Amino acid sequence: MPLRRFVGCVGPIEVGSVEYDGTHQLWTWWSPLNDEAWGHAASEVGAKQGFEVWLRGWLEHFRPLLEAG
Repeated sequence: MPLRRFVGCVGPIEVGSVEYDGTHQLWTWWSPLNDEAWGHAASEVGAKQGFEVWLRGWLEHFRPLLEAG
């Protein structure tokens, strides 16, 4: 049976994924934008929130570049 998986995209670019790890009974989030961007949570909502917190912080580094245009 396929495990539940959610993929977040901005246009055609995948920015993150949240999926259930049945072996460890945890929800895992990760991003292909950074090899060190991943985490676990006990619930789907918790994993999505963890990913959102990481993504907001990561994108903050690009604010000066985006505002300069």
